[in-house]
Amino acid sequence: MIERKKTRRIYIGNVAIGDGAPVSVQSMTNTKTTDTEATVAQVNALQVAGCDIVRLAVPDMDAALNLGNIIRKVNVPLVADIHFDYRLALEAINQGISALRLNPGNIGGEENVKAVVKAAKAQRIPIRIGVNAGSLDKVLLAKYGGVTAEALVESALQHVRILEAQDFYDLKISLKAHDVPLTLDAYRLMSEKVDYPLHLGITEAGTARTGMIKSAVGIGALLAQGIGDTFRISLTGDPVVEVKVANEILKSLGMKEYGPTLISCPTCGRTCIDLAGIADQVEARLADIKKPISVAVMGCVVNGPGEARGADVGIAGGKGEGLVFRKGEIVRKVAETELVDELFKEIKAILEEEK
Repeated sequence: MIERKKTRRIYIGNVAIGDGAPVSVQSMTNTKTTDTEATVAQVNALQVAGCDIVRLAVPDMDAALNLGNIIRKVNVPLVADIHFDYRLALEAINQGISALRLNPGNIGGEENVKAVVKAAKAQRIPIRIGVNAGSLDKVLLAKYGGVTAEALVESALQHVRILEAQDFYDLKISLKAHDVPLTLDAYRLMSEKVDYPLHLGITEAGTARTGMIKSAVGIGALLAQGIGDTFRISLTGDPVVEVKVANEILKSLGMKEYGPTLISCPTCGRTCIDLAGIADQVEARLADIKKPISVAVMGCVVNGPGEARGADVGIAGGKGEGLVFRKGEIVRKVAETELVDELFKEIKAILEEEK
């Protein structure tokens, strides 16, 4: 069991963040927020995939004014991503948004900040202060000689103090960079300085192929140390993939049950079946199953059932044939061509037994 660092609790809609609440998964739509139908469809797809909170870009007033049309058609809390114009934040609140993502320092002067804070407090709307390595203030860059963990933390704390000066504490903090060691250092340092909830992320991580690796390393490392209350995987492309990767990270750390777990061996010289092809078939068919079940696909009948004894069900290959087993106990021997179908017969039986 991972011991989580203690942070104060906030709520984004009905989702609790911090103070021991489950780590929540976030994503962001890449549709135009002015396109109600497309945005609602994507929000719903993200929710089905296991997303707890969805952020929407609000680049202009047309987008802000359309938020209510989207909010009324979805069942997941939405966050408005605001930059530069405080009036967009005010309209997002008016439309019923669940939270804001902004930097108090870039939405205009003190009076503008006060106006947003007053409206957010009245509606109990939390604010995420998001600091990115690519947009640090020139003064901080000069002070620290470039982008450093200390510079990121100081930038975030400057924004925090602006809100605290308005007696506003319903907030969370993010410190994002595409550089994994830098991100790790920044979050570790911030976790020692504040008890606000932390939103984790490796920003601009890349495509699904490389970005999921960077994100799993960076975010996984922080979560394993008990740091982080909510997070987003940032990948170029379909945001549904972000959600699936995020939940797999939580599952791998024992922090969430999320559908089936596939266990498959890396193959060796003893393998006499098309294990890679069989594993791909099994993985594809498991995608339709939502219940947590562990399934093993092993290449060797000598060690297979024993190595995967903890799996609920599995198969182990021989020469042109293989074994089907449950909890390490052999059920039957079948031809290689029948292994996948026989495996799913057992999976179906297990799921029926659990009803």
